[in-house]
Amino acid sequence: MDSLKEDLKKHIIEELNLEDLQVSDIDDDALLFSADGVGLDSIDALELIVLMEKFYGIQVTNPDEGKEAFLTINTMADYIEKKKS
Repeated sequence: MDSLKEDLKKHIIEELNLEDLQVSDIDDDALLFSADGVGLDSIDALELIVLMEKFYGIQVTNPDEGKEAFLTINTMADYIEKKKS
């Protein structure tokens, strides 16, 4: 699962054009949508939905499910693992 988390971080940095961040800058438990964490916004949430479908073949259609899944890198990785099995 560590390689999945690293891939997620790479995809997030590339797809959301977060050029000032490195993979090592994103903690697995950092809140993605918090100023104290990664600092993503609502437009980034839409990009994450596209990212999930593009790279992992997973459609996020339930907003509540998406809110839970996109909390941290760990929750995203868990969500992907659950949906793939």
